[in-house]
Amino acid sequence: MNEQTSFLFADTGPAAVEHLPGWLRKDEADVLLQALMGDVPWQVHRIRMFGRWVDSPRLSCWMGDADAHYRYSGADFVPEPWLPSLQQLRGQLQQACAARFNSVLLNRYRNGGDRMGWHRDDEPELGAQPVIASLSLGTRRRFLLRRGDAHSQRHEYLLGHGDLLVMRGDCQRDYQHALPKMAGVAGERINLTFRQVSAPCVARRPGR
Repeated sequence: MNEQTSFLFADTGPAAVEHLPGWLRKDEADVLLQALMGDVPWQVHRIRMFGRWVDSPRLSCWMGDADAHYRYSGADFVPEPWLPSLQQLRGQLQQACAARFNSVLLNRYRNGGDRMGWHRDDEPELGAQPVIASLSLGTRRRFLLRRGDAHSQRHEYLLGHGDLLVMRGDCQRDYQHALPKMAGVAGERINLTFRQVSAPCVARRPGR
């Protein structure tokens, strides 16, 4: 991590977003990326979209404390146990963001065709104003933000290797976000979104 390892977030409005390029040093990001490629039990999660079950266009893994159950897109997830490298990273992020995290969603985008559609992270388990710390590793990709009631009002971030993006306040209530397809991208990207799940639900492991 760079020398400035912590920050105080100033909530300047409903779209409370902080982008910190290079928050994780390149050598640290390189080591973490390679470890996650091989150590994470990646799966193709089944999600419910437009009334039917489909394979998500990316690989994923839900990891965290034993009681950090989570419901997303019609499916209930039980977390895989923490990897030591992610336990350490969690501590660093909690200090940096002045927030607590008991889980992390890992998404692996294998090429420019893998994507994440427009959505909010507004599930009840996350609370009314969740703090979500998103760390990017690997190939640079576009991250889009738009108002839920005015789609023409958009913001774009180019998230690169070791970049940290933090969303909090009313961001999930008022805004949607997406990671679109990106032509010409061949390299892989892993995204880690740390969050606090506060209301467990009855759950099962995805795909089992």
